[in-house]
Amino acid sequence: MKGQIIQRIALCVMLGLSVFIIPSAHAVTTTHSVPSAHSVPGEDLAIKIAVMGSGDELYFWFGHIALVIEDTRTGYSRFYDYGLFSFENENFFVNFAFGRLWYSSGVSSAENNIAGYIHHNRSVILYTLDLPPEKREEVWEFAEQSILPENRDYLYHHFYHNCGNPILTIINMATDGQFRERYSIEPGRFTLRQHVRRHTWFSPFFDWVLNFWMGQNIDIPTTVWDEMFLPSEIGRHLVDFEYSDSKGITRSLVLNKEVVNQSHGRPIVLDIPHRQWPRELAVGLLFSLMLGGLFFLQAKSAAYGQVMLGLMHSFTGLFFGGVGLLLFFMSTFTSHDYTYHNANLLFANPLLLIAVPLGIRYAVSRNYDSRLKAEFMLRLLWLLVVLGIFVSMAIKLFPPFWQDNLTDQMLMLPFALLLALEPVGQKRMIERTFWRWL
Repeated sequence: MKGQIIQRIALCVMLGLSVFIIPSAHAVTTTHSVPSAHSVPGEDLAIKIAVMGSGDELYFWFGHIALVIEDTRTGYSRFYDYGLFSFENENFFVNFAFGRLWYSSGVSSAENNIAGYIHHNRSVILYTLDLPPEKREEVWEFAEQSILPENRDYLYHHFYHNCGNPILTIINMATDGQFRERYSIEPGRFTLRQHVRRHTWFSPFFDWVLNFWMGQNIDIPTTVWDEMFLPSEIGRHLVDFEYSDSKGITRSLVLNKEVVNQSHGRPIVLDIPHRQWPRELAVGLLFSLMLGGLFFLQAKSAAYGQVMLGLMHSFTGLFFGGVGLLLFFMSTFTSHDYTYHNANLLFANPLLLIAVPLGIRYAVSRNYDSRLKAEFMLRLLWLLVVLGIFVSMAIKLFPPFWQDNLTDQMLMLPFALLLALEPVGQKRMIERTFWRWL
């Protein structure tokens, strides 16, 4: 029974965390039989990097990447996939909830895999690498070793150890370390958060909640190497890279770029992330306008306005307290380190869940005197939110506490100010509470 309860809790947490499976995980649902690998001379091998674009599910929005090795004598290609997982793994949901998600590597037919991506309207680009024969053999040997049972499993990290890392290892090995040497010191274009927003901009809710949960750790300056947690960034830098081979000859890393399929009707990946805070501010102001209408209704028709306003207190507290509770859980009890050091907890945290019963009490009160205490507590609660927002703004003056969370602050500040300091009700409440001294 205890195990079932833990699994249910973990499942609820996973529903909130599932949006973080980036870049593209590939669920293990079917397998294709592949011929056994035999030693092939390097002259007869073609080494390719396959970069797949975004898919329908949220955890496919960030693309996928794989290694393709073709035996040019037979024309058969093997597809080495380093982003495999299965929902049937033991304790999958619990492990995922606590940030201990195990991924695996496998090999299958490149033709079947690529056909599957095309069928699901995902773009596919193949980059054929210009490598000497001995390096092609080295890559082939590494790939075969990587899928052995003792080597194929790894602990997944959304930014630092995903399906792209083995590909980077292979590329770096093939260029004798020159690939990492260059890109580990070259400044990146954007922070990790900004790269995420390039892919999530078209979905307002997921764009907001993903970035709400992510803390200060992903707002630091990056290198190009850091940015290549995204498959598309690996492809982007492959075509620009030149290296010196063992004979001192300068070679372009990419011999040929083949666009196998171009997806249609999907949201684009932005070249430059949008500024999202004006949109969140507009949402916050619209919500405040609606709340202002409820305060006006309460003044004209106390019964209806009081019920609606109380329910809005409860709903708002439930939503922001709920996402705050998930953030508190992830940043305190799990290995999801990208949620650590998150200043959003100063103003959106589990304390807001208190608004749920207080809002209900406010709504069902029979007269003003009976709702006075609930109103006082609710105004105090939202005032704490306002103060928390201002504190989270102030600490940005100190570089170690910088966090790109203006979107969260602008969303919550307008309606928190209104709920805490709405003047007509506040004046009446003060007069009724402190009438002896007024």
